[in-house]
Amino acid sequence: MSKNVRVRFAPSPTGPLHIGGVRTALFNYLFAKKHGGNFVLRIEDTDQNRYVQGAEDYVVKALNWCGIPFDEGPGKNEKFGPYRQSERKHLYRKYADELVANGKAYYAFDTPDQLDSHRRDHEAHGKTFTYNWHNREKGRLVNSLVLSDEETQVKIKSGEDYVIRFKSPQDQTLQLKDIIRGNITIDTNVLDDKVLFKSDGMPTYHLANIVDDHLMEISHVIRGEEWLPSLALHQLLYDAFGWEAPKFAHLPLILKPTGKGKLSKRDGDKLGFPVFPLQWKDPKTNAISRGYKEDGYFPGALVNFLAFLGWNPGTEQEIFSLEELVNAFDLNKVNKAGARFDPDKTKWFNHHYMQEQSDSELAVLFKKSKPELAPFDINYIQLVVALIKERATFVSDFWDLSHYFFFAPEGYNEKAAKKAWKEGTDDLMRELVAVIENTDANSAESLRVAIKEWIAFKDIGFGKVMMPLRLALVGALQGPDVFDIMFMVGKDESIKRIEIAIESF
Repeated sequence: MSKNVRVRFAPSPTGPLHIGGVRTALFNYLFAKKHGGNFVLRIEDTDQNRYVQGAEDYVVKALNWCGIPFDEGPGKNEKFGPYRQSERKHLYRKYADELVANGKAYYAFDTPDQLDSHRRDHEAHGKTFTYNWHNREKGRLVNSLVLSDEETQVKIKSGEDYVIRFKSPQDQTLQLKDIIRGNITIDTNVLDDKVLFKSDGMPTYHLANIVDDHLMEISHVIRGEEWLPSLALHQLLYDAFGWEAPKFAHLPLILKPTGKGKLSKRDGDKLGFPVFPLQWKDPKTNAISRGYKEDGYFPGALVNFLAFLGWNPGTEQEIFSLEELVNAFDLNKVNKAGARFDPDKTKWFNHHYMQEQSDSELAVLFKKSKPELAPFDINYIQLVVALIKERATFVSDFWDLSHYFFFAPEGYNEKAAKKAWKEGTDDLMRELVAVIENTDANSAESLRVAIKEWIAFKDIGFGKVMMPLRLALVGALQGPDVFDIMFMVGKDESIKRIEIAIESF
């Protein structure tokens, strides 16, 4: 690519970052890194009425946790700063005035009540009210296209509220290009005259977005499908200013697990999975929403999963490191169709990432998560983790899979007891205790050899010994290799547990 690649992620700080926003940020990050470019964070806070305290900080923390930090943004490499639109509002009026002066935009003085009246009148006749070429100069609407320059200036100087609207062209056919969706044809007659500058002195998203992308030298705009209807207006704005437009790519929607409709927080609440990267506490209601981090997901697993929501590398490979994703990523391999969100698939990815973590790292996480493990040596915990992690999806699964390595069972699974402890089991277990006492238990293998030789000598079924032995050690018929358990808890503790089981049954 001849032009320096500069992409931006531009969330509004109106609440926590939805998983769809994380996917958008990720694709921008991957594209930038693939082409040696810059990933910019811009906070689009022009709508001050919806601003939520802490939301911007949440976005930054979420991107950092996911391992996709921005190169430029608030407080970081501010070459094109400031990066909050509220701190750039002095810039936008100049560009709005430029459009008015060039006949590309106009002042509109219609009050909200007047516009509502027009809408109701249209609805009564089975029509939809659209503020554009077919009515903007017919006298019923109050704007600078029908007022004289003098009348317009009187209204402005008297402090009357007004907005600045874009003057959409009439009878033109727009040929638009999207990297993902190909060529798009738009009849300008169906476009409305969008408000570019509001009566409160703030620009709308459309104007601020175009001006900022131009001034920040953004080369590619990679954003969600919901912005596709705005593409025509944005291209027209670039044309009106005489600027070269960036290349556009509109990502497919992330769909509900059913495949119908856009994924929402309600879907997560209903089906029991998070839709936010980090836990979020609403500053107004104190309601807490779950996050992938707090639910025990590894950031790499979440990123790997999100990459496949709409993108396909064209190979059988599913597990990617971030570096591998960067190397493989291609916008031309992003699908147009919506991507169904599968909560079970996120768990599948997390299980795989769990297996790739070192036992020592997992042991530290495990010990931190359970106060009961404080007295135990980290090296012992690491050995336990190595034996049970294959059956775990989250670190939070470890305790249920391994508690018996640390503490003797306090009871026995009733169904397992009926299956394992039969008539004559007591005597077998007493003999087994004697075998263990006379065995050098310096490895799991030495225990295995001694006990298997004794079983073979007695000519009895393997299960007659192994099932009650496992029950005595674990409290249930579960867990890794019995001889590994015996070696880990030690000979004396193994004998003690067997003797307690004999007394219990």
